[in-house]
Amino acid sequence: MKKLFFFLLFSAFGYQAVGQELNFTVTINAERSRIQNTDVFNQMKTSFEQFLNGRSWTNDEFRPEERIKGNLLITINDVPQVGSYNATVQVQVLRPIYGTNYESLIFNFADRNWNFQYLDSQPLEFNRFTYLNNITSLLAFYAHIALGIDYDSFESRGGNPYFEIANDIVNNAQQSGRPGWGQSTTDRRNRYWLINDIYTSSVFDKVRDAYYLYHRQGMDVLLVNEEQAYSNMLEAIRILAEANTTQPNGIFVISFMDAKGDEIAQVLQNASFELKSEAVELLLEVDPNNARKYNELLES
Repeated sequence: MKKLFFFLLFSAFGYQAVGQELNFTVTINAERSRIQNTDVFNQMKTSFEQFLNGRSWTNDEFRPEERIKGNLLITINDVPQVGSYNATVQVQVLRPIYGTNYESLIFNFADRNWNFQYLDSQPLEFNRFTYLNNITSLLAFYAHIALGIDYDSFESRGGNPYFEIANDIVNNAQQSGRPGWGQSTTDRRNRYWLINDIYTSSVFDKVRDAYYLYHRQGMDVLLVNEEQAYSNMLEAIRILAEANTTQPNGIFVISFMDAKGDEIAQVLQNASFELKSEAVELLLEVDPNNARKYNELLES
């Protein structure tokens, strides 16, 4: 389905297959580090981007315009010793919407606890079956999360192969004892709970269906069948509400709303009052912190 979508979207362009699937921009904010020589952070940025964008993560062929866009926003919070860093990471993934120039934010996640060691010009290697270091494990984990979310948005549960690898990365990294990889009872916004909710927990299975309904059968068809598009998007919101009722504050539901909340409030403005009313009622259950934004839908 994903290949068919891009064939239709880009058939006017000449074909040039490439192996790389990702097109991520890495931004490093090192203001808190108090390090005067910023060369290491420039090298770090280049190295991380090359790791993400310069290799093949799948067996599929991607044209340059098909590559999955994303942002990795790294904030260095502390440098306890030379070459050792404590950081937070914001991961964002974008997706084109059929027939438009619009890029939709489909994943938005804040990873609050990442510590790693990095030396100038350090080679970055990755092995799916072995934990090598905390840099490549984290970067590869989010590379596969990005692939899985993107594929899910084009084909129902199309991201399974990539979520399986992300789950393997978490299992291997647990041996390191580093924060973010374990079954923490105090911090559910970490890598373990993210892949647990996405891939291994049956409670949130249908949230993946919501990704497909909202994007491929909703946003992608708005221009050709607005009524059906809104109906499918509403069904996606119903799925989220059901999952949230079963297990409140699941990180997968939260990350969906972190990515889609603003967009939903904008896109549904042109829907019928009846559909907006039902959507707002559900959204207030799932994302009560943004009640004002959703209630304004009923005033538009």
